[in-house]
Amino acid sequence: MSKRTRQYIGIVAAILAYYIIHEGAHLITALISNTFRQINFMGIGIQIDVYAEEMNNVQMGVFCLAGTVSTLIAAWLLIAFRGKISSSKSPVFRAAAYYTTAAMMFIDPLYLSVLCSLFGGGDMNGISLLLPILAARILFGIIGLLHIFAFVKLVLPAYQKAIKEI
Repeated sequence: MSKRTRQYIGIVAAILAYYIIHEGAHLITALISNTFRQINFMGIGIQIDVYAEEMNNVQMGVFCLAGTVSTLIAAWLLIAFRGKISSSKSPVFRAAAYYTTAAMMFIDPLYLSVLCSLFGGGDMNGISLLLPILAARILFGIIGLLHIFAFVKLVLPAYQKAIKEI
């Protein structure tokens, strides 16, 4: 299998993993709070729709925060197991794990610190019910900076040899 094919498979796997984890956490939260309405398929993305009018501010805030918290937990689990993952004999698995780690580390912090104001609030609309928008954006900016540091110091060294093959 060519290097380019492994990269594409890794990127597609990362996108799928991100959606499953992020939107899955929203779905679980909606089901637990008994406010699940439907799943909306929009272009290449999906969105969990809830009966927002039946939720109080804390429930809506937790619902919106659940996706982000789940991807951040997934990122740190992938970082914790980077040694075992990067020593896998499967270059396709290593590529998928590498790109998935990057996706989990950077998508939500980047969106919630910078991009939410450019593309609509999304989860930030609910998170702002728990803490002020500026505080949330600063918090996710700090998490993003921490993740850049962790990626350079922890993830890249672990995958250094594997990256050449990915």
